[in-house]
Amino acid sequence: MRFDRTGQAEAFDAIGDHYDEAFPHKEGQVASAEWLIRSLPAGSCVLDLGCGTGTPTARQFAEAGLRVVGIDLSDGMVALARRYVPTGEFHQADIADLRPGGPLDLGRFDAVTAFFSLLMLPRPEIPLALRTVHHLLLPEGLFALSMVEADVDDFSIPFIGKTIRVSGFLRDELREVVEAAGFEIVDESLYTYAPATVDVPPEVQIFLRCRLAA
Repeated sequence: MRFDRTGQAEAFDAIGDHYDEAFPHKEGQVASAEWLIRSLPAGSCVLDLGCGTGTPTARQFAEAGLRVVGIDLSDGMVALARRYVPTGEFHQADIADLRPGGPLDLGRFDAVTAFFSLLMLPRPEIPLALRTVHHLLLPEGLFALSMVEADVDDFSIPFIGKTIRVSGFLRDELREVVEAAGFEIVDESLYTYAPATVDVPPEVQIFLRCRLAA
């Protein structure tokens, strides 16, 4: 499978801190990170896939005394995350780099988060990414995921003055894809969200809290 990320990293390099300005309210994301913090023993290690600027998620984990590792395709986002969460470990990398036998091995984790990062992938890659998450988790591992509900595949949209490509599922199909990758969904919540920018329409955000299936 070819992994085409043309323009995606460059768009987020240019967006930088404007991302947090456009999405200032992240209640669902904060709540899912708090669930992981409550559920994990002190000193656990969490991987944040698509860490962005490091706020709020990586910062939440670091402030709670967890070890946090983040990856992002955007060099600019990684630089911001290192600035905002100096105790974290951040890498410029693609989730495909972490697949079994891939070029980057960061070890195994007690939990993984993927908040709005898998939607940047073409649909055929999302099951592969979920299997990669499964591979990265230790036994008893937890996984927090969020997606925007949308029936689209690699669809170009205007986004904070740039163009990005996104994919999505309707909620029933998303549950099926996640469960097929070997996860048990223990909780689901929905948020209707209107970003603080004129070029991104209101959206329904799906948050899934998962653990490895027995």
